[in-house]
Amino acid sequence: MSNANETAANAPARRDLLTGIALAAATATAASLPTGEAAAQTRPAAKAPARPAKPVVDGDHVITREGLRLYFKDWGPKDGPVVTLSHGWPLSSDSWENQAFFLASNGFRVISHDRRGHGRSSQVWDGNDMDHYADDLAEVIEALDLKNVSAFGFSTGGGEVARYVGRHGTKRLARVGFIAAVTPIMLRTPSNPDGVPLEVFDGIRKGFLADRGQLFRDIASGPFFGYNRPGAKASAGAIEAWYAQGMQAGFKNTYDSIKAFSETDFVADLKKVNRPTLIVHGDDDQIVPIETTARAVKRLLPSATLKVYEGAPHGLSETHKDRLNQDMLAFLKA
Repeated sequence: MSNANETAANAPARRDLLTGIALAAATATAASLPTGEAAAQTRPAAKAPARPAKPVVDGDHVITREGLRLYFKDWGPKDGPVVTLSHGWPLSSDSWENQAFFLASNGFRVISHDRRGHGRSSQVWDGNDMDHYADDLAEVIEALDLKNVSAFGFSTGGGEVARYVGRHGTKRLARVGFIAAVTPIMLRTPSNPDGVPLEVFDGIRKGFLADRGQLFRDIASGPFFGYNRPGAKASAGAIEAWYAQGMQAGFKNTYDSIKAFSETDFVADLKKVNRPTLIVHGDDDQIVPIETTARAVKRLLPSATLKVYEGAPHGLSETHKDRLNQDMLAFLKA
């Protein structure tokens, strides 16, 4: 037999041999894998979970229509009057714990959630703006079916509450509170000539990119709580708690949020507020100056109650917590 004929005759045998080797290798590989891993080699990839048609509660998270997981706390009696608390930058619902515990202990059902990209909520790449923040708050309220809500917002959270009113109205709201809030607009513009120059926020962004951790320590140990003022007694615990909350948040989320809290104009939103309103601000707020924020909101909402805390810094929910607790309680019971 010629070499060519011999090769042709032996080809099926060689193919069978190669096939056997390949099958043996595959079997050996599967056998060496853990049971779950071996099974995964043979079943199709799992489909991504379908997004809910409406927001749903999953334990201590609300899953939004977008598929985000928003962490929330639900404190106090479930049949009590409802209070929601929207937090500031770059913090989480933990920053409201003094007020949440106090109000829950006085019979209120207190809901505080971590904003998207902050705390224990999803760190999504997109949507780090006031429209999405407000819509997320609306989905928390909807998922928990909250009614007659007294919605309070601190700092950036004040903008969140204002934009919620602008986009979703006040049908589910009973009262509104702006605590050291960024409303109606922080940035200096032709229509807001006394606002904060853009260079200030550019400086925050620059410091953020250079060393986010150090920036957060500098803010907490300095102007946020007024610890940079002569004679101020700094709390190491308050500084560390602020820093820890900030570092728990997403990098891009908190970076994008600088633009959201500084450049968003809430004037049109505030004009839609038609519920009793409380405004609380410190007159030594070095972060959100009172003249272009709280006093401006009072001019837009003449019937609102404005309480000015003399000498209080931006972080008055910590430094003046007893006074704020009592003022919030009195407002809720009025």
